Amino acid sequence: KQWYQRRVAITAGLAGTLKFNPETDTLLDKDGNEFMLDTPYGDELPADGFDPGVDTYQAPPVDSSDVSVDVDPNSNRLELLTPFHKWDGEDFHELQLLIKVKGKCTTDHISAAGPWLKFRGHLNNISNNFLITATNSENEQMNSVKSQVTGEFGPVPATARGYKAAGIGWVVVGDENYGEGSSREHAALEPRHLGGKAIIVRSFARIHETNLKKQGMLPLTFADPADYEKVQPGDKISILGLKEFSPGVPLVAQLKHGDGTVDE
Repeated sequence: KQWYQRRVAITAGLAGTLKFNPETDTLLDKDGNEFMLDTPYGDELPADGFDPGVDTYQAPPVDSSDVSVDVDPNSNRLELLTPFHKWDGEDFHELQLLIKVKGKCTTDHISAAGPWLKFRGHLNNISNNFLITATNSENEQMNSVKSQVTGEFGPVPATARGYKAAGIGWVVVGDENYGEGSSREHAALEPRHLGGKAIIVRSFARIHETNLKKQGMLPLTFADPADYEKVQPGDKISILGLKEFSPGVPLVAQLKHGDGTVDE
């Protein structure tokens, strides 16, 4: 279509009429002599073939133990990754509820795009967009959760960082089809980086569930989706049975409420 439009424009410019057919019609030169346009021609493929890469490829060293990658420590767009801590092999006891997400929560709610994408190479910086557009069921607001350390409401990422600094693991509780949308890797990297241990939802979008597993986060679903309603603001959640965790064997989640009562 684009080539046809260009051809129409060229025809009108040369002949002064759209009826001119460059394949069969002639034009007049300055002396009144008729001539035809040559058929356009171009090399679709290079005559000598493509560069096989022999002269440009640099093989990695056999021993890369002494190879280092230099990144400006003051860069706000690039950051070297450090390994996450390994699981200690024990059950999770009294993890803090960070947020109970209400309703739709796509990977764009979990890790917003737009201007944040310039931080894709800097995990710590891009983690400042974690769940900032998700709706908190406690107050029906976005990016406003109560810290159980300070007792104050604040942004989701800052609250998660506060728990991490205090050595407190945390959990996100979500609704149906949590993590739908694009397969955004940072939506799984960020909760692990900020100290999260598990995401418990009514149901997952398949790709996001897989990404969470790859980053060492526990993606769990309620055996009874109605149990989502049992989760209350400020809950401490214990996840039991991890040592025997295997396909077809459910885990037990205990919800310790602020009044001291416990639900499973």
